Amino acid sequence: MKHFVQIDISNQSSIILELNENHSPKTVKSLLEKLPFTEQLHVWGEEIYTSSSPIDVSEENAKSPVALNDVAYWPTGKAICLFFGPTPVGKKDEITPASPVNVIGKIIDPDKSILDSAEGKQATFRLKS
Repeated sequence: MKHFVQIDISNQSSIILELNENHSPKTVKSLLEKLPFTEQLHVWGEEIYTSSSPIDVSEENAKSPVALNDVAYWPTGKAICLFFGPTPVGKKDEITPASPVNVIGKIIDPDKSILDSAEGKQATFRLKS
């Protein structure tokens, strides 16, 4: 089943995510149950991640590397990660998280231009109506 989540970034536009329960159903369920919540955003290479999250799930079909535009939960840091492109630790043309992540969906909108203004911003995750 697919679920759409909107991330409203303070004084900016929004990011739209499509969550899918196929790969990590417990993780998706946990995220949906915790909505809405607000976290601070950080940028690492071409990844946006949250400083923390209310989710507390262990590795569930965790993987590394990931695909372009994957949305994932990072159990080690209890963070939500949006992969717009490569990270500092990946090989050339590879998107590598700091450690394996539970993939939970895809970024639908916008493109990676959002990376230029996301660092340090507060963002509210909510079910898209």
